[in-house]
Parts: sequence; C-alpha cells; structure tokens
Amino acid sequence: MSCPHVLILRDYRESTKKCSLMPLRGTPGIEFRRYKGDRMLDGAGRILLHHEGPELTPEDAGRDILLLDSSWKRLPSLLRTVQGEPIRRSLPKLITAYPREGRVVKNPDGGLASVEALYAALCILGYPKPEWLGHYYFSEAFLGKNKWLERYSS
Repeated sequence: MSCPHVLILRDYRESTKKCSLMPLRGTPGIEFRRYKGDRMLDGAGRILLHHEGPELTPEDAGRDILLLDSSWKRLPSLLRTVQGEPIRRSLPKLITAYPREGRVVKNPDGGLASVEALYAALCILGYPKPEWLGHYYFSEAFLGKNKWLERYSS
C-alpha cells in the first residue's frame, strides 16, 4: 500500500517562516493549498486531523489525509471551506517539542507543531516518514518525548 496523499490547507495569516511544514513543499504526495474564505475544498472521504473525533487507528489506513494548518482561533474559518464529509480523527496523547507560547496561557497543552501531527498520523497509519522530520529542528526531542511512536515505525 502506498502512502496516502496529504492535502494541507494553510491559513494565509500563519507565518511561512515559522511553519514546520513549509520545508515539505515539493515533496511527492503532499499538496499545499492556501486558505481563502471564498474557495471551497473537497474533503470527502479524507481523514481530517481534528481534536474532536475518535482516535486515529491503523484501521484508518488507506485513506488520504487533510491537515488544517492554522491557529486554534482561526480553525473554524478554515473548516467552513471544507466540503463533503471528511472523517474526523484525533491523535492520541502526544507531547510537543516545539516551544510554543500561547497569548493567554504560556506553552499551552494539547497542541502540536503541524509536522509533529502529520508524522504521528502517518506512523499510526503504517506509513512512517522519518525523512519528513529531517528538516524539523526539534525532531529528536519530539521522538524522545513520544517513544511509543517507534512501535509503528518498525
């Protein structure tokens, strides 16, 4: 089985310099789309990585992935442009290595760098792509904090 196609919808307000996914531009199997409020995106049948959904499992393999790259605040705006019925799946508990600062809460729990979320999802689905973390400065720390992902990559 080949790796699923990954469609990334990026919020134009997010900094490309800080985006953990931008080094993956041009990678076969990954497509970037820029969010525009009047442009619809077909998400039918894709796994939508979303915090409100059943946990992703290896049984979800075989479906393409939709990743929304935005702040939590802007997520509802991006979701309104997704048509069809994507399959919402959440990730198991993971610990980010990215030193995040929330505006209200310093280093808020529950968030991941987008590349961390994508890598974890692919591992769980049976398509580990360690090379996709190759550019990520915090990759060693992320993998060290989430050693349980190793069971999916062997």
